[in-house]
Amino acid sequence: MRSKTAIYPVIALVLVLSQILFAGCSSKKTQPQNFQEIIEEMVVDYGSYGGEAKAHIKGLLKDLETSDQNLGTRWEGIMDLWMSLGDDLSLNYDVLPDGLPDTDELCIVALGFQLEPDGSMRPELIQRLNVVLRSAEKYPNSYIVCTGGGTAAQNSAATEAGEMAKWLIEKGIDEKRIIVEDNSITTAQNAIFTYDILTTQYPKVRKIAIVSSDYHIETGILLFSAEATLRASVPGEEKLKVISNAAWKAPSGSLSSMFQAGALIELSGDTETAFEIYYDTYDIHELPPLK
Repeated sequence: MRSKTAIYPVIALVLVLSQILFAGCSSKKTQPQNFQEIIEEMVVDYGSYGGEAKAHIKGLLKDLETSDQNLGTRWEGIMDLWMSLGDDLSLNYDVLPDGLPDTDELCIVALGFQLEPDGSMRPELIQRLNVVLRSAEKYPNSYIVCTGGGTAAQNSAATEAGEMAKWLIEKGIDEKRIIVEDNSITTAQNAIFTYDILTTQYPKVRKIAIVSSDYHIETGILLFSAEATLRASVPGEEKLKVISNAAWKAPSGSLSSMFQAGALIELSGDTETAFEIYYDTYDIHELPPLK
């Protein structure tokens, strides 16, 4: 594991630019050279400074929209969602709330957690699955996606999603309802690969409910919503929409805003910079090396 105090050049650049801006420097601001630099500066600024960066982000969004209205509109929606989640997010503990559609339009998305070295599930993942089980029993016509790839250090055959699916089937959930996404090792990849599966193989699914530990729900909602926004043929006409959540109340755990920034950068296509942020600013349960 590389030092958490090390900062890579791309990240350092956007932080230096931000520090100059917030210090009130009157010199002309250095403009990003391309769309990706604008996006990365914007999300790292918010990850680093939160609400203090809003004015700067507004300017960057204007630059993006001037160059590409379509892309700018998408990222404006993503940033608005990110900024609002901290104040507006309501968590539903232990089971999904009443009032959701009990049809195959709804898919419960169970977010994984790193396996034990031998491939067995850690207690936190089992707790998440208890919430999934109660929610699946409450909405018996919904699909369930289990997400998560191979994270067992000593068992390459085991995957988070595979173990989750087996557990749910043993508890009485119909195997036909369960969808296995077993290639991802990050939450961003959960969103990317789940989107691919649902939109190509399960077109009736239009609504998603995220299930995870409470500290992980905000990140899940942000990333699954952002992926749908980025993939929409027209902004505002997303094929999938996150409509609810159910959480296990974890005794500890957190995900920093900089982790969320890294995940958004991963969704934008820059996996290398995303993993630099994961490794250097946050300990993501001994995340496997980037391949």
